[in-house]
Amino acid sequence: MGKNKKQDKLPKIGMLYLDYVLRFFDKSNFKGWPDKIETVTYHWKNDKNRFIREVKRKKIDILIGNIPATAYETFREIARELPNVQFIPSMDTQFSNKSKENVTRFAWKYDIPIPKTYIYYDKDKADNFIEDTEYPKIIKKSYGPSNYGGYFVHKVDSKQEARNLLAQKKYSPAYLQDFVPMEADVRVMLIGHKPVCAFWRRAPEGEWLTNTSQGGSMDYMDVPKELLDLAVSVSKAANAEYWACDVAVGEDGKFRILECATAFAAFPYIRDWIGQYLMWKFSNGRFTKPNIPLYNWEELGKMDASVLRTLRYITFGHYTPSYDGAYFLDKKVRKTDKGDLYLHELDAQYPILLTNDRIEEEWPSEKWNFQDNYGKRVRKVHAKSNPHASILEDVVVSSDESEESATVVPVVPMVSKKKMKKILTSVEGIGKKKSEKILDKLGVEGLVKMLEAAPEKLKKEFSWIKKKLLAKIDEQWKAFKNK
Repeated sequence: MGKNKKQDKLPKIGMLYLDYVLRFFDKSNFKGWPDKIETVTYHWKNDKNRFIREVKRKKIDILIGNIPATAYETFREIARELPNVQFIPSMDTQFSNKSKENVTRFAWKYDIPIPKTYIYYDKDKADNFIEDTEYPKIIKKSYGPSNYGGYFVHKVDSKQEARNLLAQKKYSPAYLQDFVPMEADVRVMLIGHKPVCAFWRRAPEGEWLTNTSQGGSMDYMDVPKELLDLAVSVSKAANAEYWACDVAVGEDGKFRILECATAFAAFPYIRDWIGQYLMWKFSNGRFTKPNIPLYNWEELGKMDASVLRTLRYITFGHYTPSYDGAYFLDKKVRKTDKGDLYLHELDAQYPILLTNDRIEEEWPSEKWNFQDNYGKRVRKVHAKSNPHASILEDVVVSSDESEESATVVPVVPMVSKKKMKKILTSVEGIGKKKSEKILDKLGVEGLVKMLEAAPEKLKKEFSWIKKKLLAKIDEQWKAFKNK
């Protein structure tokens, strides 16, 4: 006889928090979970090893929480040190949280429509582009807080304005987009690839920014199905348990993705729905999949925002006709690209789906951390190049939707902490304690970057590493790479 689902052991859940960062979830979003939910807080600075030890000590199986841009690369390293812990969302799914550049690279890979975008780390090439391009252009700060509210997005109407702005702001990389006249944009929130909330944001008269913090207005009515379809496809590409997209509706009638991430503002009841979804995902049927009807936001949006901020644990029943012909008497019909559809018919086209659990990294930092991996030698790298290739590379020249020029250091294999420790201790004069000190301070990824780009910096980091010892370390590293 098979084991009763109710007797199955549930995975140990932990809430991932960071000091000074607003919490997206708390235990109340997982109402009904019978076991203790742990919390683990990252304290910044040199807290990585302590954090890893605490997760292991608490025997956490699933760690739930968003990672801010400034901690993303550190948590890439942490996730590798915790191979038996599932991060929700995964670090690959959170790739777009780190920067606008990452959103662009994600869009390029999956052929997601975005405004034409140009990325420069090389100042001379940026200046050449500014000299020759047509205006107006949009310039954005790429790295930093995810919730800009439009304050780091600028419209420039001439090359002099562009140069003055970049000189003043010192944005790196220089991130520019073609200006696309918009009628409005739409924020779509999704859970399990199903839209659960969507609303229009419209710019004030004579303005172009739609952010409500900049005076834009919002409403929840008549978001077109075709726009929701685009948001669903983007969520699936990201393999996101929960997701938000900002979709521009151009005056030319085209939809383009402006932003997307797992970090977004959401009413408490939406965070409750995410909690219900995750409980269903991880309970092997012990908890039921939430039912969240399409266009629920039109009815909920009729309430004042102050009320919406207090609502919790909203649930919906499934639609069933109460008598013959009820389907046809229902007046809620939507015009779609497939003709007129009743809401219950439309809702069935947007099921809540499970995300795929992946082992391989799609966006390894050795390849995709352009901000930190800025190097010296240049080669061409296609925008859709193999995301699993283990190389350190970085953009230096302009980028568009099809091709990038990139700075590259030689191909290196992925290195585990255990393997790196073995390499270090194989050097005469470096024992277990000294190898641990090096790795505790630099991390595996940081040490690899240093050995590849500037091994002499090891002498500055560790006074006991002299010239002869450094030569031995370099020799062992090269021997390892050449195997």
